[in-house]
Amino acid sequence: MNKITSIIVDDEKDSRETLRNFIGKYCPQISLIGECENIQEAKATILKLNPQLVFLDIEMPRGNAFDLLEEWGEINFEIIFVTAFSQYAIQAFNLSAAHYLLKPVDIEELEKAVNSVATRIAQKDKISHAQILIDNITAAKSQNRKLVLPLMEGFDVVKMSEVLYCEAQDNFTCFYFINGKKSMICRNLKFYETALSEFGFCRVHRSHIINLEYVTRYLKGKGGTVVLEGGKELMVSANKKAELIRRISEV
Repeated sequence: MNKITSIIVDDEKDSRETLRNFIGKYCPQISLIGECENIQEAKATILKLNPQLVFLDIEMPRGNAFDLLEEWGEINFEIIFVTAFSQYAIQAFNLSAAHYLLKPVDIEELEKAVNSVATRIAQKDKISHAQILIDNITAAKSQNRKLVLPLMEGFDVVKMSEVLYCEAQDNFTCFYFINGKKSMICRNLKFYETALSEFGFCRVHRSHIINLEYVTRYLKGKGGTVVLEGGKELMVSANKKAELIRRISEV
């Protein structure tokens, strides 16, 4: 089996050493071919060595990871982001299905991220999750952001504006789209409640999350009923009512 060529980009020598040791001990499918301490070195090294995978520290003194990626053009390598800073919204990584590791790096999370990258490479997955992450970070309107939906056979990439509502179905989530189509996604509704809450979506019931852009009517009741474009009516839980009304008033 061919090993995955990789480089580490991190301004902290100790962090590079720790990650290098973990990779050497727990990730036999990785071949480390270089290390860099800033984005200028990283750019030159990536162009020279053409690695398949970059372990990329987000925040560095002479520019962050996004400065590097925004000027790159087409991102033709896999990325596992590494950060010690919690202000980088985990939602952004989850929406784009981009891999990230929080410092101090957890060995199980490292193995999980590397195995996932290896699967993508083996399957010749052409979706640039890092590019979707960049697009989402720079999008002026939340509804222009993209969402990577994992399917049994791969991924779908959709705009948030295409999603009408989501419905819990056991440990899966069914996405219903404004065009009438639907997709069964292998993640639970709680995951999407967390990932989508800041981007114009609201959980109205234990079984449903709605896109507030498409609310056309609210019918009073103990919890009430919300009506979406196309006439779809969904029950609102009593404990979700106040939050829904507040969020609708802000749209």
